Amino acid sequence: MSEVNITKTIDARGSYCPGPLMELVKAIKRGQIGDVYELLSSDNGSAKDVPEWVNKMGHELVYCREDGDFWRIAVKKTK
Repeated sequence: MSEVNITKTIDARGSYCPGPLMELVKAIKRGQIGDVYELLSSDNGSAKDVPEWVNKMGHELVYCREDGDFWRIAVKKTK
């Protein structure tokens, strides 16, 4: 796996749907094209909701993986 440069990490652990996704959306709206946001979420719903939202919005899902008791989800802003 190639090294990903994370622009900003959003730690939403302990927050529940749709909190983590809303935090990510807010950050992406403020960001620049090409920025990569890593969301840390302890809500299993995020592993389904974030990729669906990314698909719908046309951004790029860099990865979505479990890391112990939380998810690491990275999204690249493409537009």
